Amino acid sequence: MDTIERGDAFDPNCPTRLVLDRIGDRWTVLVVIALRDGPRRFTELRRTAGGVTPKVLTQTLRAMERDGLVTREVFAEVPPRVEYTLTPLGMSLQTPIRAVIDWAEANVGKVMAAREASHLA
Repeated sequence: MDTIERGDAFDPNCPTRLVLDRIGDRWTVLVVIALRDGPRRFTELRRTAGGVTPKVLTQTLRAMERDGLVTREVFAEVPPRVEYTLTPLGMSLQTPIRAVIDWAEANVGKVMAAREASHLA
């Protein structure tokens, strides 16, 4: 497979759109932030993310692993212990994701007011 140096998000055939889908997913965003301080187990991630089903979290983590954003390490213990860690690529997402979360938290009131106002119109 050819390596793409730089994509074009406005090209409908560019795989950049697949990357945007991954990083635009709410659970991916929350997993990246949840892993910012180091490895976590599945149950810790689920508790931190809040509201995600085990099935959806499993799917998200598998996709993130496939895309090179997290690593999954299984420890030979009884019961087996599994930890997830951000890769360097995943770590590089922290700053832009944190900026989006900060914006959302700062502007949630305005967005909800606009939504309510458009609903009433």
